[in-house]
Amino acid sequence: MTTNPTQRDYNKALVLDVLLSHAPLTRNKLIELTGLSKATVSRAVEELRADGFVVDGGVDEVTGRGRRSTYLDLPGTTGHVVGVSFGAQTTGVLVTDLRGREVGRMTVPTVDHQDVGDGARWLVDLIGQAAASAQGPLRQIVAAVPGRVRGGTEIFGPADSMKIFAGADLHRAVEDLVEAPVLLDSDANASLLGILTNDATITNAALFSVSTILNFASCTDHELARGSTPTFGDIGVLSSGVGDEILDELLSTRGLLRFARKLGLDLERVEDLWQEPHDEASRTEVLEAFTTAIVTAVSVVAVTLDPESVYFVGRLRPLVDEVLPDVRRRLDRSLPAVPEIRTVPHLIGLSTAQGAVYACLTMAQERLRDAVLGARHQSQAAEQSAPAF
Repeated sequence: MTTNPTQRDYNKALVLDVLLSHAPLTRNKLIELTGLSKATVSRAVEELRADGFVVDGGVDEVTGRGRRSTYLDLPGTTGHVVGVSFGAQTTGVLVTDLRGREVGRMTVPTVDHQDVGDGARWLVDLIGQAAASAQGPLRQIVAAVPGRVRGGTEIFGPADSMKIFAGADLHRAVEDLVEAPVLLDSDANASLLGILTNDATITNAALFSVSTILNFASCTDHELARGSTPTFGDIGVLSSGVGDEILDELLSTRGLLRFARKLGLDLERVEDLWQEPHDEASRTEVLEAFTTAIVTAVSVVAVTLDPESVYFVGRLRPLVDEVLPDVRRRLDRSLPAVPEIRTVPHLIGLSTAQGAVYACLTMAQERLRDAVLGARHQSQAAEQSAPAF
């Protein structure tokens, strides 16, 4: 008995890949996208139907002569994934089926927990509420956090209000409470992944998440860059170019609020800086420092990573929009080539959770593909008529 997948297994895995990416679709479209023969596709579809991965998803009405086309779709029982944005102020949970179609969502204020176990139980309870109508097994959870993450388990440099989650304790606590793989990632990585998923033309890019803390992500050849040490991505410790202030102190909500108050602005929250009238001289001084910090940050990544585009997301995005023309003028004077700088509309809690969902879907799809390739041997070894995924 061989353990190697056959060509038939590879064909079946290819058909499943296309279904996971494009369903609902007709058999003719499936044949076109896979490049396989009609007979090969039909056999793979029937095997996947027997495994519970294919159902008829409706009929395409036609007029005049011709046959109506039956659409093939993934049933809800195939399973679901959960993307989480576990922020210092807001937590968002997004649940989708394996085709990426929304099943449920929740956005709530983040509770200030003093115990990792309590925080994990709170988070898992939110996931359960958002996934109440989901069918099939939970295939993957990805939780994005305001901090740097190594190996999908260890958090470094989280926001001050989330210091208790530093290290691997949060990952262990959540994984102990759910029957599914759990992965942690930074909110910046999740945000950039969302942009990459929606635009396949992006190759080299950088992203700054300017929210509770300054977080950074980058990609090369459309792939997220991940370092081997906790230092990677900690761009906030660099000098901002404004006195003794580091980048994190001017490009984070907490730091910029402190800086503005030091200059005499009476702000209850950082959003008041652009939503309420203030003393013009003090506000101008804050904007000048903020602009200089952005110029410094973009210059650092421009000369070291050579990105085509630099993105800004997060709560400070409206302020970035305000100073962006001046930022571009300064960079034009100092750099021989300036990357395109963009701000990205960002729905607090859910935009980052969407990026986390994309990560979930990629991992779940790869895992199912591997299961298909190994299923025939497993079913023969267990003398089962159909594999279990």
